[in-house]
Amino acid sequence: MRSFSKRQAAEFYRRLAATRPIPQTELEFINPFTLLVAVVLSAQATDIGVNKATPALFAIADTPAQMLALGEERVAQMIRTIGLYRTKARNIIALSQMLIEQHGGTVPQDREALEKLPGVGRKTANVVLNVAFGEPTIAVDTHIFRVGNRSGIAPGKNPLEVERGLEAMVPKKLKGGAHHWLILHGRYTCKARKPDCPVCVVADLCRYGAKTAPAEMIAARAEAATPAPLAEPRVSRPPARRARRR
Repeated sequence: MRSFSKRQAAEFYRRLAATRPIPQTELEFINPFTLLVAVVLSAQATDIGVNKATPALFAIADTPAQMLALGEERVAQMIRTIGLYRTKARNIIALSQMLIEQHGGTVPQDREALEKLPGVGRKTANVVLNVAFGEPTIAVDTHIFRVGNRSGIAPGKNPLEVERGLEAMVPKKLKGGAHHWLILHGRYTCKARKPDCPVCVVADLCRYGAKTAPAEMIAARAEAATPAPLAEPRVSRPPARRARRR
């Protein structure tokens, strides 16, 4: 698979950014703590499903102390529509306890500290760092892993390889929103079973060999979306001078 150049990667992100000028998570939350809880709940679940369960929970518990006071069984009953709800309830109570005991009841702005919390891995930590604290992290979930590999912009055998590949290719000014553009693109356009290539704004840049749109359509969309040709600039050289005959 042919790799992306820096210029092509910049155009890739420019187009994704143009489709969603204000990138944001679809999870509903009130503060960093409720964001952390929502992301923990979203593991192997949809954001829609999480958003249906959390309003009632967050209305009575939006701090670690309040969550701890509810207790594991009460939390479990309030999130029972979410998969693995008992395990997740146990983790939420345990991480609330740790936040109180080790961080003064606040969510730490530190990946290592976040990953020590029950139910929190690198992906969850990256989401919290990005959304709650504005850090330019990229949380690689199944959608982003698919986009990185299918498009060819950051192929990798595991999430960490894809994450590092994406971070290396994202223009500095777009790093803050890259996570959101990639996940939403994977969720709604570059879908797992059948990517929606006819409406994809980066189809002509994508390296995927089984596109679901005719080449002519992809070329036409590219011409409309691209402000300048994507060919790599050539270094111009002055014409060689002919030697004079003596």
